[in-house]
Amino acid sequence: MPRAGASLRNPDVQLPILRSDGDGYYLEMRVEADSKDESELAVTRRVPLEDLSDEEWEELKAQYTSLELDACIDQGISNGLEKIQDRRIQRLIMALLTFLNARQVSIVLYLYRLAAQQDQGPLVCFRSNDLLEALGYTRTKDGGFASKVRSQLHRDLVALHRTELVFAQSLRKGDSMGAKVTIKSVLRIRDYEIDNVPRDFDLAKAADYTYELADAYTLSLEFFEGPGRTGDYVLFANNMDISQRLGSNTKNDYKTKLLIYLASRMKWDRPDEGQYLNISKRYLFKNLDLLGSNSSRNNQIFWRTVEELRHEEYILGAQELPGKKRSATIQFQINPEKLQVN
Repeated sequence: MPRAGASLRNPDVQLPILRSDGDGYYLEMRVEADSKDESELAVTRRVPLEDLSDEEWEELKAQYTSLELDACIDQGISNGLEKIQDRRIQRLIMALLTFLNARQVSIVLYLYRLAAQQDQGPLVCFRSNDLLEALGYTRTKDGGFASKVRSQLHRDLVALHRTELVFAQSLRKGDSMGAKVTIKSVLRIRDYEIDNVPRDFDLAKAADYTYELADAYTLSLEFFEGPGRTGDYVLFANNMDISQRLGSNTKNDYKTKLLIYLASRMKWDRPDEGQYLNISKRYLFKNLDLLGSNSSRNNQIFWRTVEELRHEEYILGAQELPGKKRSATIQFQINPEKLQVN
């Protein structure tokens, strides 16, 4: 998740491009591997642009030139997209640039926890209102949820459905070294239900143009391995809090980012003595988006976030190990009762 969801500010991220080949049209961006860290794989995230005519492709390219990437980085993505008039193109680019933000990560964690409870393999069924409630949103007087919140959930689900992740793993073939290329989405929407039948609801239209949400969904979790999994995997405590903070911006949910990054590193770097995990401070800051020049502010945010995880008992403690400043290492003591590798 940390690599697939790397933000536009991450130094490993290349700027988004429009690309066409024999298989179709794509809006994509690549997250390069860090040459100094074997645990950080290169990954391309892309949105296939289906059923485009030549005229629509040319219009898309013309609209794309209005994207102000510097403004996206310096002033926020919404400001950088202001000059793009087509709502669908604006939402597609927004989904790609903000993919796997903290709210979407919370949605994914909820779905995997629910899948384990339902025991239907990678398939998971849920009511939209149940998920919104788990995310901590407040119900309106009529017992439902605000249209803005409902619409955002549908757009999140469709972004996770339509954004493909492309990554390669080394594969030895005889005396030569090749690669196995994997293409997956985080999840795929298999079907959805509408309680009020006369209601006109279209999956793509609702995500690209309108403000709607289906009442229930059935999804397939594409990275689900089931009880027969053979690789390492990380277990979270069942009581993990996925609620969204009132008034907070999902891009600044450092606690979730740090927790997910620690989990991803636990798959690669088995903790010493089952508890101690040493990670470069530079990698931590890069994956938490603590990239500004104000080092004092970055340190304050980082240690405040560490304290949040310590307070919630995901970690028992953390310390900066003695060494050169530019190659500083943080040692985390993981709480195996809340976070463990099997």
